[in-house]
This record gives sequence, structure tokens and C-alpha cells, in this order.
Amino acid sequence: MRTTHVLRTLALGAVVLGGCPKDNNEATATKSSNVDDTVAASDSASTTGGTTMVAPGTSGGGTTSDAMTDGSSGAPTTGACSFLNCGDMSGDGFQCDIWNEDCPEGQKCMPWDDTNMGSWNATKCSPVQENPGQKGDECTVTGSATDGIDSCDKHLLCWYVDDMNVGTCIDMCTGSEEAAMCGNGESCDVSNMGSLILCLSTCDPLVQSCPGDQICFFDGVDQFICDFDASGEEGQYGDACAFVNVCDYGLFCSDPAGVPDCVDASGCCSPYCDLSVAENTCPGAPMQECVPWYTEGSEPPGQENIGACQIPV
Repeated sequence: MRTTHVLRTLALGAVVLGGCPKDNNEATATKSSNVDDTVAASDSASTTGGTTMVAPGTSGGGTTSDAMTDGSSGAPTTGACSFLNCGDMSGDGFQCDIWNEDCPEGQKCMPWDDTNMGSWNATKCSPVQENPGQKGDECTVTGSATDGIDSCDKHLLCWYVDDMNVGTCIDMCTGSEEAAMCGNGESCDVSNMGSLILCLSTCDPLVQSCPGDQICFFDGVDQFICDFDASGEEGQYGDACAFVNVCDYGLFCSDPAGVPDCVDASGCCSPYCDLSVAENTCPGAPMQECVPWYTEGSEPPGQENIGACQIPV
């Protein structure tokens, strides 16, 4: 799964983590050869860092016309690496292997922001604290959530961090990027140029199935996952967006061409919709219609009715 996260408490929002996908990972809204108006999933989802998320507390609005929203998902997208210049986000890179935990004894490999731009874009070795937290335990971060120092045990990450720097320890994926593993009911989300490998709960975008104030969005491959909402007061239908986690529950960050009156923005929030419902429930009707999220024949089991409110191409 390829997403990019940013944090709400940081400048530009926590999940902004500006992961730059490779050129072949940039997806655009396409039409299926068998379905007239389809939000098509990209075939190149194996490339690391396909989407960009921002941390809670950021507005999520965007003005750059080609900023990415979901670089490998079925959702309509635009070009990548322009909302946050990729050169500015590169930093010093990866100092340790976050999959294989190759840090010295007493340390762990952690994602962090080495550019002070509010998003995870690199890895480094950080100390494992005494009596570290286990999965599900309350945890704290030092400095900010993107500083790469927390109170969780090895191969765990303090996530869902609030304004008091308190969060919850969650698993990082095990195995490898080619064969990632997580617990039951969770899916491995690889994002931010591979610096984040998170085990996140799966969800149904048509049902309010995520815990608390989390939202449900596409992982870029074949699952919808729960994660934190960075929309703040924004994120309603038609609001400007530039990241996958800045629209309210039930909405996604759409390509501007899919939403009426979406101008001077990277994208705008638009709803998921149920293909099994005959009535056009899209708020932008009659211009918008409920079009399939996946190309015909590629729908994972149980996701056949997921659609997106779009202006048909």
C-alpha cells in the first residue's frame, strides 16, 4: 500500500510527509475499456511512496494545480512531487533499514523528518527507552511526532499523536516490502518513500467503520484503511485538498476535474458512493455521477459496489 502521511500538529500538517513517487507510480483518472466512466486503479502500485498525507491540524487545502492526492490509488489523481518540491524533501535519506532493524543494540530504526518540513521522509537509529510501550499502549514522542524518538518498543511507532505529544503504540509491518505482513484485520501501508511501514485497520468507505475520529481512505493497492483525519475545520464536499487524509469521513481528495467549481486547487473533496443504489446521490448531480472506483473485473471481493462521485470524462 502506498500512501504518504503528514502530521496535524506540524507545520504543513503531520501527514504531509512528502514522499516522491517515481514517474511510473503517478496514476490519473482513466476510462476502462469495458466501463465508460471508471476511477481506475494503477497497475504500478509496487512503487514506494505513492501518496501524500498531512498530519492532523493542517488545513489540507492546496493551490498547486498538479499536487498529488493519491499517486497509486483508484482515486483520480494529478501529478506528484509539486505540492512539496521533491528536492526539498530528499534530506539525508535512510540511515537504517526499517524492515530489518539493523541499528546497534538498544536502538531501533525510526522514521523521521530530516528537513523540518512536517513529514516523515527518512530513517535513523533512535534509543529504545527503558520499559518501552507495547502495541496498544499509550506513548509519548519527544519534540514532535516526526522527530523520530518515542517511548514505544522496537519496531513499534507512536501514532495518532495529539497536541500533548501523546499517542498509541502501533505495529510497523514485518517481512519485506514485497511480502509485508500485519496482524488480522490490518493491512500494511507503505508510504513516504518507504520511511513509514504501518499496520493499519481496514475499513469500508461506505460505512462509518473506523474507530474514533479516524477516516477511511484507499491504500493505493486494493484496500481501504483507517488513519487520522488532518482536515480540521475543512474537509467538506468541495473543499480544496492536496493530501489523502484531509477530507472528512466518506469523502476522498479528487482530481479537480471531477468536482464542479473546483478551481485553483490541487483537488477537491468528493464523496464515495454506492453503485448498487439506482438514484444519483452525488451532491454535484446532475454533473456528477457515481462511477466505479475500480476498472471492471479488478474489484477485490466485497468492494464491487464502491464508487466515486465524479464528472464523467
